[in-house]
Amino acid sequence: MALLDRQGRLFGKFSILDIGAIATILIVLIGLLIVPGNGGSSIAQMLSAENKTVQVDMNVRGLSATNPQNLLKIGDKVKIIIRNQPRGEVTIKKVEISTPKVVAAKSDGTAVYFDDPRAVSTSQSDLAITLEATAQITNDGAVFANEKVKVGTSIDIEGPKYIIRGSAMAVRY
Repeated sequence: MALLDRQGRLFGKFSILDIGAIATILIVLIGLLIVPGNGGSSIAQMLSAENKTVQVDMNVRGLSATNPQNLLKIGDKVKIIIRNQPRGEVTIKKVEISTPKVVAAKSDGTAVYFDDPRAVSTSQSDLAITLEATAQITNDGAVFANEKVKVGTSIDIEGPKYIIRGSAMAVRY
């Protein structure tokens, strides 16, 4: 019995074209499920990811607003924008507002800190905001709507009266 017969069948039973089509489909499926994509994680990793509550500490430097304490309220739901792409909603858990400081040396060599008069006159504030939401946890970290969030990630939050840009200081889950 020949390996290929006149009709192009392997061992007289299987068509070479059918075998090639099945092999192509298997290769594509393996590529989709196992090989990482542009985001660095494969579909299989995303499907097996665990959903957890994640807290992100966001640092905002030099926010120019006359009353920042009236803009952000604990418990408000705001839109989160990660790397200039909308990624859902988060809840504001904590807000700390401070005036930028200036350090000066005293004659004995110790340092003294006081409010920066330029920041006070231009209504600038530094904020530390804690945001909370449910995100997928993979071996690469927290993922909000297919976007990884790590320390240093650029984050914007958008409320009804503001858009505030900052960066992630900490990610806890």
